[in-house]
Amino acid sequence: MEGDDIMTSLEFAIEMELDGQKYYLEQAKLNESNSVKNVCLLLAKDEEYHANILKRKMSEMSYALEETGSYTQIKNIFKDMANFKSHINEIPTQLEFYRSALENEKKSINLYIELLAKTYDEKERELFHYLIEQEKLHFKILEHLTSDLRHAEEWIESAEFGLRNEEY
Repeated sequence: MEGDDIMTSLEFAIEMELDGQKYYLEQAKLNESNSVKNVCLLLAKDEEYHANILKRKMSEMSYALEETGSYTQIKNIFKDMANFKSHINEIPTQLEFYRSALENEKKSINLYIELLAKTYDEKERELFHYLIEQEKLHFKILEHLTSDLRHAEEWIESAEFGLRNEEY
């Protein structure tokens, strides 16, 4: 990848990560009263970490590609489904948030796939592979939580109709 192209791409990726961080922090404020707040704070922290890695790469400084642990932490937030279902009145807002966040994560994945395809530098390839996997993990988390919310909504809307799958 040409030097100017990588700089422009890295600048764009940094901006995208910082926009993601800002988005998740705004959503955390809007969801002060429910479990979405904690999910947003963890995702915002990850986005900030990704932006810092990209900034270090752009400045030709060393960086480490470490797992953030957010996946495990977020899974634990929703382990108690009884508590999760007690927030059923917040589902439309939460589903809207998760759907929007899924789109943002999909855009990030696509950008990093595009950047990966344009570079032949091994360190850059390693960085973009890492970021793709991180964003895929975010997507997986959000997809899982969206599914759980849809199941909870279906459970409330049609609880009187037939047996429920105990997976919820």
